[in-house]
Amino acid sequence: MTAFPTLRPFQGKPPVIDPTAYVDPMATVIGPAEIGPDCSIWPMVSIRCDVHAIRIGARSNIQDNSCLHVTGPAEPWPEGHPLIIGEDVTIGHGVILHGCTIRDRCLVGMGAIILDGAVLEEEVFLAAGSLVSPGKVLEGGYLWRGSPAQKARPLSDAERAWLRTSADNYVRLKNEYLHE
Repeated sequence: MTAFPTLRPFQGKPPVIDPTAYVDPMATVIGPAEIGPDCSIWPMVSIRCDVHAIRIGARSNIQDNSCLHVTGPAEPWPEGHPLIIGEDVTIGHGVILHGCTIRDRCLVGMGAIILDGAVLEEEVFLAAGSLVSPGKVLEGGYLWRGSPAQKARPLSDAERAWLRTSADNYVRLKNEYLHE
């Protein structure tokens, strides 16, 4: 079996991976994406940083089969859209993130899609299978769900605590993988 390169430069610019981060050998990171301390990138994740910036903040995790990409400068967005993920963010299995911003302590459920210019403010819980339309801003402190995503209800104190616990759990798990 031939191994494929997990980390690849684009136009001579390689990924920038913090030494405490874990990138699974079955994930692919192309171009100068920045992956912060204690992050985890799981099997079959595709991160393609070729036409704009991608930054993933400390202790965030990107779970299996997720796809991360950006929008380069073009009409109708002459400045394009980077992909910015804050700290302590959990991205569930099979999520598509395209040129959006996800602020600190958010959880994006399995199969969700977040499109260009959308913003998840701090402490958003986005339900599985939801679609966030281009340019939509999701107010922090709420559960959002549906296609298109709609505000469902305020988060409980326990749910807000879970946002950080989820990220902490993935830091522990990636440490186990790094020590294998």
